[in-house]
Amino acid sequence: MSDFLRSYLTVGIFLGVAVVLVSALLGLSSLLRPSKPTPQKSIVYESGVDPVGSGWAQSQIRYYIFALLFVVFDVEAVFIFPWATRLEAYGLFGLVEMGVFIFILFLSLVYAWRKGVLRWV
Repeated sequence: MSDFLRSYLTVGIFLGVAVVLVSALLGLSSLLRPSKPTPQKSIVYESGVDPVGSGWAQSQIRYYIFALLFVVFDVEAVFIFPWATRLEAYGLFGLVEMGVFIFILFLSLVYAWRKGVLRWV
């Protein structure tokens, strides 16, 4: 067996052991835990407050777009960090490529700002 396949076999063994261990511990906990269901325990509540009204509420799309923009710019930071640690290896080409990347993200920020998405009202 080659070293390449042996490394995959090692990962497969660890994965199998992890699945068996998690299954065994979850099964053991379901057998040992106390179970005394009552109607009072089934009531839906949030932060210890009894619910009032229906559970459905309409929210504005603005909050979803704001969260999506946060994720986009958070991913930008994830891409910039490894680039910054290896800047010398990439040279001028890497610097130009990252400049183009940041410029495109800057344009998206300006677009979102002009559309009024960033107003938290």
